[in-house]
Amino acid sequence: MVKTILLFLFLFVPTLAQVKLVPHKIMLKNGKAFNLNLPAEYEIIPAAEGLKRVRFFAKSPDGRIFVTDMYDLSDNAKGTVYILDEFNAETGKFGKVTPYLINLKNPNSVQFYKDEKEQDWLYLAETDKLTRRKFTKGETAPTDTKPQTLATFPDYGLSYKYGGWHLTRTIAFSPAGKLYVSVGSSCNACEEKEAVRASVLEMNADGSQQRTFAKGLRNAVDLKWIGKFLFATNQGADHLGLNKPDETFYALKDGADYGWASCYQSGGKVYADSEHRRREACDNVPVSYAYFPAHSSALGFDYFDETTNSEAIKNAFLIALHGSTNKKIGSGYKIVIMRKGEENQDFINGFLQGKTVMGRPCGIMKLDENSFLFTDDFSGVIYYVRKKDSTTTIASAPEAQENLVENTENANAKQPESTPKSGSCFGVAVVLFGICLRLIF
Repeated sequence: MVKTILLFLFLFVPTLAQVKLVPHKIMLKNGKAFNLNLPAEYEIIPAAEGLKRVRFFAKSPDGRIFVTDMYDLSDNAKGTVYILDEFNAETGKFGKVTPYLINLKNPNSVQFYKDEKEQDWLYLAETDKLTRRKFTKGETAPTDTKPQTLATFPDYGLSYKYGGWHLTRTIAFSPAGKLYVSVGSSCNACEEKEAVRASVLEMNADGSQQRTFAKGLRNAVDLKWIGKFLFATNQGADHLGLNKPDETFYALKDGADYGWASCYQSGGKVYADSEHRRREACDNVPVSYAYFPAHSSALGFDYFDETTNSEAIKNAFLIALHGSTNKKIGSGYKIVIMRKGEENQDFINGFLQGKTVMGRPCGIMKLDENSFLFTDDFSGVIYYVRKKDSTTTIASAPEAQENLVENTENANAKQPESTPKSGSCFGVAVVLFGICLRLIF
């Protein structure tokens, strides 16, 4: 009898409630007006407009926010790194957007690092190279005009229009100070001539001791260290039909081969690609941490830990699904909530309305327990999302930066020490048994 009751309670314990989305009116300066759908407890504000192919964020040592802009989809040298400045906490808008570096070759990612001598460095990933330069707090243009080149990358044949792929390079630092760079493939599915393609590299902060950390990743677009794991989004091949392969999200393992181009994942299972066979089988190819619909193009992400004030996204990832290039497929064009072992839920949608593209979400950056920024690289807009009746502090003037940097370091100290956990706690089970069931990686 007791076993029957326990089984009944377990089967009928409520899981995470469905997140309800409501329309929020968007009015852009160019006259474009449309609705985006997100939870009623949040508001969404176009915080900066008039940019081009704006991509990924980084916070500088003085608390300011830098963002990359690749200009357009072509292989070009018109890219820019901007500083987002003069943030108005009431309106949720940046009063000034300052070009920090210009005439760059497809800049996708910028990061900051402080070395053992307390010197701050700015790292920049362009298609053909990885560079770093000394960074001085408060500067609005580089004071170091002689950047060091730490690595070079193959950059030929890179045109989306004519069949080449993957102009982007992305940077991440581990808590131990190791530097990681993703380098996408040169093709949809092929045997690469250079080992550096379709991989994530590891090196010291000065560029020494470069090695392959993970391979077989067609295009690992965003990288982030969260706790003890390097997470990465990855885009699948385009020749397998409309419903496969999965778009994948990995907690990368040192030395792992993720199978491209001979292996792919569909429905959470790994299969061999009959068109691109290899000697070794696909049995040892790791299954992803999470996955998304085919051709939805998972790009940027961030993790919202237990300090987050919204139950909807607490202990969860937000992932930007950029959207299929083919609008007829229609997958993606949204930001989703992802917890391991749970069904993904929409957090923001409405970027594709019928056959009309209103935007394509790209990079995501958590600001605090109530807010985050994300980029739209289709319309050149940076959006600010916050819980209603909350405010956010973002540094702009050098004299206001010291305390913000300290607060940021404290917030980073609260990051999970292990793989992020699910935020789903079964309330009835807690009352009866005193346990909170969580899915652990």
